[in-house]
Amino acid sequence: MSGVFEALVVSGLFLLIAVVALATVVLARRSRHNSAGYQTRAVPSTASTLPTGTGSLPTASSRTDRSTAELTAAQPGYSAAEVEELRIKAEKLLASAEAARTEAEEESRSRRAELREQRADVERREQRLSDREERLDADIRMLEEKGRQLEELKNELKSQRRTLADLESEQQTSLERIAGLTAEQAKAELVSAVTHDAKRQAVLLARDIERQAVREADARSQQIIVGAIQRLASELTSESVVSAVHLPGDDMKGRIIGREGRNIRAFEQVTGVNVMIDDTPEAVLLSCFDPVRRETARMTLTELVADGRIHPARIEEVHERSKSQIQALVPVLGTLRYRTSYGQNVLKHLVESAHIAGLMAAELRLDVAHCKRAAFLHDIGKALTHEVEGSHAIVGADLARKYGEHADVVHAIEAHHGEVEVRTVEAVLVQAADAISGSRPGARRESIEAYVQRLERLEEIAGAREGVDKVFAMQAGREIRVMVAPDIVDDIEAQVLARDIAKQIEEELTYPGQIKVTVVRESRATETAR
Repeated sequence: MSGVFEALVVSGLFLLIAVVALATVVLARRSRHNSAGYQTRAVPSTASTLPTGTGSLPTASSRTDRSTAELTAAQPGYSAAEVEELRIKAEKLLASAEAARTEAEEESRSRRAELREQRADVERREQRLSDREERLDADIRMLEEKGRQLEELKNELKSQRRTLADLESEQQTSLERIAGLTAEQAKAELVSAVTHDAKRQAVLLARDIERQAVREADARSQQIIVGAIQRLASELTSESVVSAVHLPGDDMKGRIIGREGRNIRAFEQVTGVNVMIDDTPEAVLLSCFDPVRRETARMTLTELVADGRIHPARIEEVHERSKSQIQALVPVLGTLRYRTSYGQNVLKHLVESAHIAGLMAAELRLDVAHCKRAAFLHDIGKALTHEVEGSHAIVGADLARKYGEHADVVHAIEAHHGEVEVRTVEAVLVQAADAISGSRPGARRESIEAYVQRLERLEEIAGAREGVDKVFAMQAGREIRVMVAPDIVDDIEAQVLARDIAKQIEEELTYPGQIKVTVVRESRATETAR
C-alpha cells in the first residue's frame, strides 16, 4: 500500500507542476498585452479548466475532443496561435502527467505483485515454522518419554546395585566361612600367586633374553681370557711358613742335632729359625715367620747336608755365605721371592700376571711390553709394606713413580685394587690378570675354618629354600648342587630357585673365582609288572 500512495503523490506533483507552468505562461502573456495597451482581462485559472477531484486525471480522448475554437471562445483576449500554443503545452504537460501516472500504476502493480510474492513467502515460512514447531513438540514429547524411561531404568539399576552389593557381601561371607580365610588373607594369597606368576613370566623372558644375548655376544673376549689361561703353565703348589729340607738318610738327623744338641742349638741361634725334627722320613722342617730368614736357613742347611761337615763354626761360615747370596735378591723385587699372599708366592704371581696381561694385550693389539711391565710391577709395594705405612697399591705406585716409571704403569699399579678409579685399558688388563692368577685352582689357600664355614653357609643358603630336598657343596666349594622335590618345584621354579640362590651367595659370601649353582629336579615313574 505504501507503493500505491507514493505513486499517487508523484502523479499529483507532476500535475501541480503542469498547472503552475501553464499559469506562469498565461500570466506572462497577460502582462505583455497589458503593457501594449490592451484591455486587461482576467485569465481564468487553469485549475478551473481541468477536471476537479483527486480521483482521476484528464484522458487523452478528452483532450483531443477540444478544439482550438472552443479554447479561443473560452479565453477571450487571446489569439488563436497563443491558445494553440498553450493547448499544446498543456497537452504535453498532461501527457507527461499521464506517463507519470502510468508509470506510477505500473510501479504500483509491480509493488503489489512483489507484496503478494512476499506475502506468499511469509505464508510458506509460517507453514514451515508451524511444521517445525509440530516436529519439535513431537521430539519434546519423545524426549520426555525417554527421560521418564531412563529415570525408571536408573531406579531399577540402583535397586539391582543394592541387591548385588547384598549378594556380594553374602558371597564373601560364605567364601570366608568355607575357605576359612578372611578377605585380607585371600588378597594376600592372590597377590602371592600373581607375584609368583609374574616371576615365572619374568624368568621365561629373562631366559630368552639371556639366550639371545649369549648367541649375539662378542665371543672374542671369552676366547682371549680362555686362551690366556690355557697358555699359562705354572706350578700349582703353594708355600707356607714351613720349609722342608730333604736329607739323604735318617742318620743325617743325628748329625744335625749334634752331641747333646750342640749343632741344632748353634743353627737356630745363628739363623733365627726353628728346626723341627720328627718321625718324617728323610726330611727336616724349618719354621719361621720371616720368609727371607727361612730361605737363608734352608740354603745353609742344604749346603751343610751336602758337605757333610756340620759343627758351629761351619754353620756360621755357610750361613754368612748364604746370607750374602740372599741379600742380592732382597732389594725390592728379590724380596717378593720370599713373600706369599694366601699361600701364593708373590714373585711367581707377578710373573703369571705379566704373562696373562701380555697374552690379552696381544689379542687386543695393545703394547704388549707396556702391559707386561705394569702387570709385573703391580704388587711391588708388598716388598715395603712392613716398612712404609699404607696399602701396597699406593706404596708400589709411589715407588714406581720415584724410579721414573711411565704414568700409565704407575696408574695401573695404584688402581689394580680399585683404590683409584681406572682410567686406562692397561689398568683394566692388570686387574683382570691379577684376578686370573689369584683365582686359578690351587693358587691360593685359605684357613680350614674359613673354608668349612663357607661350605656350611653355602649349604644353609640353599637348604633354606622351599622345596629343597638335599644340598651338596662340591668341587671345594666351587659348585653347589641342590636337589628339589619334583612335586613342589617345577622346571620354571627350578630356574628361579637357582637364580635366587646365586644372588644370595653373591650378596652374603666372599670367595675367589665363581660358584656354580645347579638345581636338579628329577621325576621318576615306577610300575611293577606282575
